[in-house]
Amino acid sequence: MSLVRAYTATSPNASLTPGTIERRELGPQDVLIDIAYAGVCHSDLHVVRGEWGEVPYPLTAGHEIAGMVAEVGPDVTRYQVGDRVGVGCMVDSCRECAHCEAGEEQYCLRGCTDTYAGLDRDGSVTQGGYSERIVVDERFVLRVPDSIPFERAAPLLCAGITTYSPLRRWNAGPGTKVAVVGLGGLGHMAVKFAHALGAQVTVFSQNLKKWEDGLRFGATYYHATDDPAVFELSAGTFDLVINTVSASIDLNSYLNLLAVDGTLVNVGAPPEPAPVSVFGLINNRRSLSGSKIGGIAQTQEMLDFCAEHGIAPQVEVISVDQVNEAWERVLASDVRYRFVIDIATLRRD
Repeated sequence: MSLVRAYTATSPNASLTPGTIERRELGPQDVLIDIAYAGVCHSDLHVVRGEWGEVPYPLTAGHEIAGMVAEVGPDVTRYQVGDRVGVGCMVDSCRECAHCEAGEEQYCLRGCTDTYAGLDRDGSVTQGGYSERIVVDERFVLRVPDSIPFERAAPLLCAGITTYSPLRRWNAGPGTKVAVVGLGGLGHMAVKFAHALGAQVTVFSQNLKKWEDGLRFGATYYHATDDPAVFELSAGTFDLVINTVSASIDLNSYLNLLAVDGTLVNVGAPPEPAPVSVFGLINNRRSLSGSKIGGIAQTQEMLDFCAEHGIAPQVEVISVDQVNEAWERVLASDVRYRFVIDIATLRRD
């Protein structure tokens, strides 16, 4: 075991504080990564504050990780020291079930191992990217293209793949109409991806404050949901609606936006149950679905797609001692569009 510096939560409501966490010794197929940047995801707040279940404190959050390979195990074949790499929301799976064999490790029948708050192979609790270094099996490490700066690559490992995957699954492309609900960390990536894939994109946001951004990211239309008339005017319009909002909203209003055989996909995950009218599904043969990140192969596909099309998130880089303020700003939707921690500031802290 080795000790590395990290910012850690000790209870649901306490501020994150500096400390140390343990990393396992390098195994034969492990990669040791010097973390350069770590994204701040709304999921970090949900998990650490106990909104999605019990929390194994002390806990270091962070599942949007980008950095350099510092050391490799003797059997590693995919990476070498100095490679630019990333780690997303999972660091292991059973590797044997039908879903793992199909390249959809996120749906592992035995449960994939989350990057933090999961159970590692040695029985310890996994600890995330608000830290100096991380040890990960090479099969769960991604290659970051040279054209994507680390600080902009990090959020792609969650916000990117979370929105790219359903767009690919439901065939967003030329001739399709896609609506994106919410223009935050996830939503702005959904707009960029859908536009790059050739779909016509419409944003539904609470107000018009981000209207110019939405159009700049690739939306053709932008509607403020504080005007109820937009739902009537857009009824029966869309082939696909991607809901990126992590708070409870009226899903029935968004189901009504779907055309025949349209699908509403939830990628935001509010902790409260959402009531849905079955008649909203029966009418026009609509579907309500969800999507959880993507497999390792698709995540690499997404990174390569970003490099090819010049796509990257809009980020605000912060020092590690600003992370508690950043969390409060995430709750207030006061970020455009993703906070990213400069881990070099942790090493100097």
